[in-house]
Amino acid sequence: MKEIFERNENITYNSINGVEFIQFNNLKKYESIISHGFTTRIGGVSTGECSSLNMGFNRKDTRENVLENYRRVAQVLNIDCSNMVLSKQVHDSKIKPLNEQDRGKGIFKESDIYGYDGLMTNKRNVALVTFYADCVPLLFFDPEKKVIAESHSGWRGTLKEIAKETLVAMHKEYGCQTEDIITAIGPSIGVCCFEVGKEVYDEFKAKHHDIDIFCKWLNEDKVKIDLQSFIKRTMLNQGVREENICMSGICTKCNNDIFFSHRGDNGKTGSLTSIMQLL
Repeated sequence: MKEIFERNENITYNSINGVEFIQFNNLKKYESIISHGFTTRIGGVSTGECSSLNMGFNRKDTRENVLENYRRVAQVLNIDCSNMVLSKQVHDSKIKPLNEQDRGKGIFKESDIYGYDGLMTNKRNVALVTFYADCVPLLFFDPEKKVIAESHSGWRGTLKEIAKETLVAMHKEYGCQTEDIITAIGPSIGVCCFEVGKEVYDEFKAKHHDIDIFCKWLNEDKVKIDLQSFIKRTMLNQGVREENICMSGICTKCNNDIFFSHRGDNGKTGSLTSIMQLL
């Protein structure tokens, strides 16, 4: 196991039946109530640029390979594939509440859930599935109301504060209190590698005037932005307790031998998933 995982007190790196995946320790404490995992690229049957645990049907992979990868992940997470609901992400900030009728959408039947980068539910055995290859995975769990949510936060979603929108949606839909909610910020491109042009910086600056505290300028045209820390600040501002926020601190691009990374693999890559279900 890489040292970055061995010394990380916030996550548990698992290898079960050859499938390697991450769990967040603040959520793992509730494993009698929820099952969750964030996949790596290790332990599947896909080949080529999708080698080997690709979870995306939209990648250069066969449906048979991807379904087998889902079966393997479902087995180690003790989740039924037919309970899964797959997102169709568009880099926005809308959140979709799900129920039992949504089971199987996107994996075994056509999905009408389009345009939502966040999913949430208070129903048991409805597994939320969101996709990543550098963007930031966000997980939410309210142990009081028994509500879970996942959100895909790319730089556009981070700019639009999808973390805040998820917390607001959980309160409106289910009555969740922010101070009760436990969150995790998963492996994603780090400030070490997320280099953008001034046009992206200008979009952040226009909406978030103090963005500079999360920036490292390389020259007058290039800047690195710390998306993970920005999202943590968004959560804190919304009322999430700092002790309830798990920061993985893992960069997918730096570790693209373990994780699919759009930038690290020059766009020729597979998809990681975050999966979460109330038991």
